Amino acid sequence: MITEIGIVAGEIWHYLDQHGEVSLSQLVSGIDKTRDNVLMSLGWLAREGHVVLDQSGQEYKVSLRKDG
Repeated sequence: MITEIGIVAGEIWHYLDQHGEVSLSQLVSGIDKTRDNVLMSLGWLAREGHVVLDQSGQEYKVSLRKDG
C-alpha cells in the first residue's frame, strides 16, 4: 500500500505541475484514482510540505507549494 501511495503522490505532483491550482474533485477525476488513494497521497505530500491546501466554501483547492 505504501508503494501505491507513493505512486499516486507522484501522479498528483505531475498533475498539479501541469494544471496549477485545482479543486479536490478535479484532482480525483483528473488522475483517475480512488478518492481514498488521492486523500492518502495528498496527506503525504502535505505533511512533507509539497502542497498547499485551501478551503474555498465547501471545496478544497490544492496547489504545489512554490518556494522562493
